Amino acid sequence: MSTALIIFALKSQHRVSRMKIDTFGVEMWMNEWETKCEFNLAETCVESLTIDQLFQISGKNKKDLSEILSLKMTYGEIKGSDRLRTAIAALYDKQTFENVLVTHGTIGANMLVHKTLVDSGDRVVSFVPTYQQHFSIPKSIGADVHFLRLREENNWLPDLDELKELVMPGTKLIALTNPNNPTGSLIDKKMLAQIAEIAAEAGSWVLCDEVYRGTDQHGTGMTTSITDIYEKGISTAGMSKAYSLAGLRLGWVTAPHMVIEDVMIHRDYDTISVGMVDDYLATVALENVDRLLERSHKITRGNLSYLSSWLDGETKLSWVKPSSGTTALIKIELPIKSYDFCVKLLKKTGVMFTPGAAMGMEGFIRVGYANNPEVLRVGLSRVSEYLKNI
Repeated sequence: MSTALIIFALKSQHRVSRMKIDTFGVEMWMNEWETKCEFNLAETCVESLTIDQLFQISGKNKKDLSEILSLKMTYGEIKGSDRLRTAIAALYDKQTFENVLVTHGTIGANMLVHKTLVDSGDRVVSFVPTYQQHFSIPKSIGADVHFLRLREENNWLPDLDELKELVMPGTKLIALTNPNNPTGSLIDKKMLAQIAEIAAEAGSWVLCDEVYRGTDQHGTGMTTSITDIYEKGISTAGMSKAYSLAGLRLGWVTAPHMVIEDVMIHRDYDTISVGMVDDYLATVALENVDRLLERSHKITRGNLSYLSSWLDGETKLSWVKPSSGTTALIKIELPIKSYDFCVKLLKKTGVMFTPGAAMGMEGFIRVGYANNPEVLRVGLSRVSEYLKNI
């Protein structure tokens, strides 16, 4: 177990009881330090919007608030409103609103899919590094979890020969994030189709956490979705990253209708519906998705360029430049544990990174580069001064 996870576990050992699931390293780190930093370079969302900014981008004005004022605060439509689900389906090439189920964030969507598909004893293959849900949840269910390790020398992309060895006939699920969190690597359409072929031969489902979809560094920013190229492909995503509206706590599952119906059975136990206001604001945003992504691309592409130039001058750090997403995995060329590095840096400079130890990647730090450009620039300048003295 990594240093960070040991510390988090020790803090929890005196609790009366807890669910038999691994401590969530990254989220525990964020819980501990996110409110104690001055420059949050651990943030993974494109700089968050205010409601006023959302209305400006969407061409609405304060008079349009009357649409919210007239909403009756009852339960919303259980699957999400047809209008919202139609706007979500439009983000894909081959999906309709009937293939979409609205959830409490992408984190809720992931939990529901794992609980729905995975039983004790099922074989699950998870690409790592990744968002910890995609191996800790199936492990807690009793699944037989195997790891496909992404390697720096392969630009953090999967070795498909290794994947073929891991995905045996009867493998229930392959779980991955694309674009990848934390590395920012991007599996293109050709490779995604090859993964789908491997899954099809084994009869496996593929769960692709696509919460960073829309943040590619080139073109429209839209990564090809697994649901559009594989009949047993499942996409989860949400409003937090590219769309800058994490505060809505709204996500979705896009999947074949039979999966949506099965997920609904589990969803009834923990969700009922999302909030009426959340549904409305997410609809406003996604009906103006081109304008929203234009803003996001200006931030992510400009900030990544700045981060790249900054790293060119830092001899104690190295990386594989991301192709998408909002995070970069950076190697620390220093004789220090990542947790210790991040804590000392934060206390000395006010700058917050995420230690690689919190995601099973000792020797690395995860840097979020999608916050306000000024926060990034000032924060990195402080890191430079700190590195000069260690």
